[in-house]
Amino acid sequence: MDPELIGLASAAATALVGRLAADGWEQAKRAVVALWRRSGRANEAEVVAGELEECRSELLASGQSEEGQAAAREMAIEWRGRLRGLLAAEPALAEELRALLTELRPDQPESGARVEMHGTASDQAKIYMSGGSMHISGS
Repeated sequence: MDPELIGLASAAATALVGRLAADGWEQAKRAVVALWRRSGRANEAEVVAGELEECRSELLASGQSEEGQAAAREMAIEWRGRLRGLLAAEPALAEELRALLTELRPDQPESGARVEMHGTASDQAKIYMSGGSMHISGS
């Protein structure tokens, strides 16, 4: 599979899961279901709608807890696989998925990279994280 399509599926899955517990989730659900209807997998569209609603319920129930964040990461992995499968079967849907991605994350430029980091420190540990250059001096 084309690496660009893999990246597109990954970005769209992450944005989709992020939107499920936020405003505009119904619009996102409708757009994803419409994508399935236009594909060779139209018979799966209603199942996809139900699964998106289940994901939303789980995300809302778990909130921003560690459990909720872990659930969101797992869901993003699952939806990435589903979207990759959809694009593998119907590469022509890539443009529609790009448009959906733009809808799901309008605040991010299309070519911009998204950096997400998680760190846990204990005892005397220090964590240094950066989405770009970092210079550390001293102790």
